[in-house]
Formats: sequence, structure tokens, C-alpha cells
Amino acid sequence: MAYPWLAHKYKTGLNERKALYTEEKKQLFRRKNPLWVHSVSVGEVQSAWPLLLAAHEDVPDLPVVLSTTTVTGKDMAHQLVSELFDAHIYYPWDTPWIVARALDAIQPKAYVVIETEIWPNLLKELVKRQIPAFLVNGRFSETTSLKGKNHPDFWRNIFSCFTRLMVRSDKDEEYLLSLGLEPEKIAVTGDCKVDALRLRQKSADLSWANKLIGRRKPVFLAGSTHTGEDEIVLEAYSQVKKQIPEARLIIVPRHPERAEAVTASAQKIAKAERLSAVKNGWDILIVDKIGVLFDLYGVADSAFVGGSLVPKGGQNLMEAAVFGIPVCHGPNMEDFPEAAAGLAAHHGAVTVRNAEEMAEWWQKSLSPSMRERVKQGAAQYFEGVGGAASLSWKEIREVMG
Repeated sequence: MAYPWLAHKYKTGLNERKALYTEEKKQLFRRKNPLWVHSVSVGEVQSAWPLLLAAHEDVPDLPVVLSTTTVTGKDMAHQLVSELFDAHIYYPWDTPWIVARALDAIQPKAYVVIETEIWPNLLKELVKRQIPAFLVNGRFSETTSLKGKNHPDFWRNIFSCFTRLMVRSDKDEEYLLSLGLEPEKIAVTGDCKVDALRLRQKSADLSWANKLIGRRKPVFLAGSTHTGEDEIVLEAYSQVKKQIPEARLIIVPRHPERAEAVTASAQKIAKAERLSAVKNGWDILIVDKIGVLFDLYGVADSAFVGGSLVPKGGQNLMEAAVFGIPVCHGPNMEDFPEAAAGLAAHHGAVTVRNAEEMAEWWQKSLSPSMRERVKQGAAQYFEGVGGAASLSWKEIREVMG
């Protein structure tokens, strides 16, 4: 009954989702016995990047098959790590006969899944065939933890299929131990996303963003804003502009379709334009496309990270902090509590609660002494939390030999 729906939803790569591969790929698999790394979509591919790089630097001729579930994941894989894998496939559906057909074809020497994409049939078949399986960058939300504790026997049996489970934090380890997992199966290695961010920062081409903002400074940035935050950001900017007339503002709504409404609000207080039709002389720039926020953090003088003045759990403040710029956010950072606390402890980020506090922080953040303290603090923070990818690869290599 579900097949017509699945075939329509996943029509791109449908044959590979049924483990029907081209003869060329089957010959490649047979010839190489690859390491199979699965990254569901864009975020997981980014997390896989430093792991794949660590593996490549350690074993340059290691064959790798990278799978994704989404088309955007595949696109990101080819854009970001194309030189680090031998072939891409779409992930096979988790039914016993399809899983068996996939493993017959790929014949992997080991299987790695990034973050928490759990498919029981594949895991059970890996155990049956004595193929080691690894979870990397495992993280379990409160919702996931609650579900697991309601069915501990089921999840203990599933997670026991992994040879090793590499998780981000002590809290994630505690969850697995609460299910009855053996302690020797679990390793706390940290968050590969931190390593990925550092790689992105080092390789970022900011030339287009520098050209966009030109020489007029300062430029404040509000990234990933949600409904209810833009008004606060605009009020804060109005207050700053009274003191610093040359100041400019870039707003990047979390959902680009909101750009028109945000632009209309911004035009009430200053000359506002949208990125898609930008001209010289803007005071406020509203970004109406995706994929540019990271680079814009790299050229801003100070940033506010959204989803945090409204109850949305916050967005990834590390994307701004990795550039060493002063960062502020609201009190709602439930999705990034460790990063918020860690950066605050290193003077890399502060909490603001309203437009007045945001405006005050933005003005303070222009002080050379404060900027240097923030830059050094952020560097110390990232140095302390980095290295998860290398640690994870060492765990995998130890088993693979």
C-alpha cells in the first residue's frame, strides 16, 4: 500500500533506494570493499566532512561509499567532499530483502552512520554478516530519550547492534547506559559539527560578501530571525543609528519567504533593500535567499543569532562565533545549551532580552579591547571542543585494523 507513495516521494534515485545499482557501481563495490558512510541530508554531510578528511589523511587509499537520503544531501556531498568518496548512493529502504541486496552489492568492510539515523533491519543484517557498525556524532534529544525509556528493551537491542557508539556528550552516554548498553561500547568524542565549522571557516571565500558591504562600517547582522524578532532587531538598530549614523544592518530571516514583509517594516526606519535586487547605498539589507548566512557572519562586525528571543530553541550560534566576532542571542537557547554556556564562559557570546540590551551590546562590541577579548575567547572555546572527528576515526580504525 505504501509503495506508490514512496515511489513518488523518492522518485529521484528510486532504483538505488531499492538497492538496484548500475553495473558500473557494482563493479566498483566488488573491486574495493568500501567503508560505507551514511549521512541523511545536508547537516549530516557537513558533520561527515571532518571524519572523512581524518580517514583520508590516515588511509589515503581507503575506498568510501557515501549515501544520503535526500537530493539536497547528495548535492552537498558533491559540493563539499567529492574528493573524499568513491561513489554516492541513495540509502536503501529498510526492508529485509532490499537491505540484503544492498549489502550483497556493496560488501562494505564497515558501516558508519552520522548522528542518529537508526534502521533496524540494516543493523541486524550487519550483525548477521559480522560487519562492524559505528554510530558517529550521536545525540539524543529529550523527546528521543523519553521514547527510548518507554521501550528500553527494543532500543537496547537495536543499539547493541553497533560495534561502537560515539556520542557528543556525557548526557548522551548516560541515556545509552540507562537503556542497559555496555559501557565499553560507548565513547564520548564530542561534536563533529564543531570540526566541520572550523573547516568551513578556513575554506570560506568571503570575496562576494566583502564586495557586498564595501568599506562603510560598522555592519551588524541578525541571523536566522523568526517572526517576533525582526521588530526587536529593527528597534535596536534604530537606537544604534542615532549614535552611529553610518551603521548598517543585515537581516537574514530564517524563512526567506518572510523577506518581503521584513523589508516593508525596515523601510519605515531607513533605506532598505532585498539582496536579490540590491543596489549601492542601502542602510538595511534583507536577505531573501538561502545559503549565504555563514559567509555574511564572516564579514559582520557583530551578530545577533535568532530563534532565541522567541521560544524556538535558538539557532546555531557557533556559525557566527567561529569567525571570532562578538555574538549575542536571546534567552531561549534550548537547542544549543552547551555552546551558549561554553561561549559565554569564554566571553564569546552574551544573552540579551530586548532591543535596549541588543543596542547596548552592539555598540560595546565595537570596542577594540572587547573585540580582541571575544576573538581570543572564541578561539579558546573552539580549541577546547574540537577534535571529535579525529577521535571518532581512531575508534573506527581500531576496530577495522
